[in-house]
Amino acid sequence: MRPHRAYVPAIADELWIEGGEARHLLRVLRARPGDRLTLFDGRGREALAEVVGIEGERIRVRVLKARPAEREPDRTITVYLALLKGEKLFEVVRAGTELGARRFVLVVSARSVPKALGREKLARLGRVAVAAAKQSGRTRLPEVAGPIPLAEVPPVPLGLVGDPRARLRVAEADDPTRPLALAVGPEGGFTEEELAALEARGFRRVTLGRRILRAETAACALLALVTAGPGQ
Repeated sequence: MRPHRAYVPAIADELWIEGGEARHLLRVLRARPGDRLTLFDGRGREALAEVVGIEGERIRVRVLKARPAEREPDRTITVYLALLKGEKLFEVVRAGTELGARRFVLVVSARSVPKALGREKLARLGRVAVAAAKQSGRTRLPEVAGPIPLAEVPPVPLGLVGDPRARLRVAEADDPTRPLALAVGPEGGFTEEELAALEARGFRRVTLGRRILRAETAACALLALVTAGPGQ
């Protein structure tokens, strides 16, 4: 069995694991002195470490072997994600992290039912990204930023946005050698005016098939289509 993975802000010869990460190791995984863990710092480094002490809800570990580790897609993928209701944002960030998104930027659009996002919810989205990175073996943590108005989405060199009326396929519009931006609308989709504005900033409308997809399904489908190739 491979060692459990744990996120730490920085890797040193010896360090303490604290907070929610330590509580999970102690309460769920029953960590004990002598157990081995794989640490990752979210910036491309991993280390094999051993638990050498426990004090309350803190775990002291000693690094046995540190190494660079890169299991990221060959390209940078940014997802501009409209605010969604309920738990749907968390579903997209969780799956999107597993699929290799480098950055999520939350946006407010005309049909977004939520028009704002509280600090605690934004922090929880960050925790979801950490958990998904641990589970999927990622070495870099995606950023979760925003929310910003859709009008503030910057011009992009290459962007894709799903549109049920489009005929252009993702494979025809994409260039795997270039950084990519994806725009995902809210329940009800982007308005025609918003789609035109995104096109003016470098996004191309693409089809995701003949069926109408939920917003969270569309986000995952679009990400899967652009990360399924070699090196991704």
